[in-house]
Amino acid sequence: MQKSQSLFWFPIRHLSRLAPLLLVLLTACNAHLSWEKAAEAGPAALSQEKPPGQEKPVAPQACPVCPVCPPAPVCPAVTAPVVELPPRLEAATWADLPDWQKDNVAASWGAFQESCRGLSRRAGGAAWARVCELARAVDGQEGEAVRRFYETYFTPYAVVEGDGRSEGMITGYYEPLILGSRTKDARNATPVLGVPADMLSIELGDVYPELKHRRLRGRLEGNKVLPYWSRTEIEARRTGQWPGKILLWVQDPVEFFFLQIQGSGRVQLPDGSRVRLGYADQNGHPYQSIGRLLVERGELKLEEASMQGIQAWARAHPDQLQALLNQNPSYVFFRELPNTEGGPIGALGVPLTPERSIAVDPRYIPLGAPVWLATTRPNSSEPLNRLMLAQDTGGAIKGGVRADVFWGFGKEAGELAGRMKQKGRMWVLLPPEAAPR
Repeated sequence: MQKSQSLFWFPIRHLSRLAPLLLVLLTACNAHLSWEKAAEAGPAALSQEKPPGQEKPVAPQACPVCPVCPPAPVCPAVTAPVVELPPRLEAATWADLPDWQKDNVAASWGAFQESCRGLSRRAGGAAWARVCELARAVDGQEGEAVRRFYETYFTPYAVVEGDGRSEGMITGYYEPLILGSRTKDARNATPVLGVPADMLSIELGDVYPELKHRRLRGRLEGNKVLPYWSRTEIEARRTGQWPGKILLWVQDPVEFFFLQIQGSGRVQLPDGSRVRLGYADQNGHPYQSIGRLLVERGELKLEEASMQGIQAWARAHPDQLQALLNQNPSYVFFRELPNTEGGPIGALGVPLTPERSIAVDPRYIPLGAPVWLATTRPNSSEPLNRLMLAQDTGGAIKGGVRADVFWGFGKEAGELAGRMKQKGRMWVLLPPEAAPR
């Protein structure tokens, strides 16, 4: 569903009085808000819009009575929108976790240690200090020792949506490799843009603590702040006076589009060397799924709307490609990272571990926490029940029972990630100090 893209503005001198306006904007629509995140969405994530809030009758209050007035008419029923309840965590037992005794939990130990490193640098990390210290004495190569550690110092909590659903959507993402160059030429004509110097970023959590992890992006025009440029507008401006650095030029605009969706990747230069790119920022417009749009238009069947299916459509319709890409107004800006070994850096600030790191909605799943994921392998009914670590976030990863599995680097990982759109359940493992109040 295409959301309204109407613009708003306010005089820059009134920034100190922004709080009431922000509350109204958030209540009305979230068209120009985006998650602070490392990646925008999983490649197979056809965005799932929630249905409009249903209305239900509210019991009428008694009409006023007075001894001299004529009989009062019957009061009409008053309707009010149902308030959606947020996801919740419900205490569970280890027996509730499917295949808990079968998983090689030792394979997650390195990722858990990375979580401890990331948590030690974050606000709220003190709640994890004790278990992270106790973990130093565990032989991480011994699966049963790792399992006993979790069973001794953690409690599993089932993640349940506000409407009572315990099942949600599980997608996948990966780190792609694409071809490019340091300079523009006939083959390499798609720019990789750095963060523009004229983009403002307003942290909404500084105004309302409950809006932590949300930002408002904008730009100045005279004494007004307007939403930052959409993808269409950026594409029109990028070859002119672009107010930022152009990091690289790449060959394939479709592959670059999916690199933006993944949020990180590598570019191979003509001499064979590789440049690592990481998410730097985003223009503040909401992510819109072009796969879902192609399905709605009848261009693809639902089962064909994977990353591979969308790429095949793009190859067959080059003249329609840019118009399709512009239907997603969101645009990701990158930064160049050291070309080190290991996975890309996630939102927790630590390298992601293939098949053991997931992206979550940090409003409901604490970053750094172990999560038991019960789902199936991509485009399959084969169970995939294993211990994961919540180490990343994503613009399309919204809700409690919602996760994006990081599959790793390269073509094979891309095949798995591009086809993953499974149902699944989640349990978050928390020490007593971090337990829900």
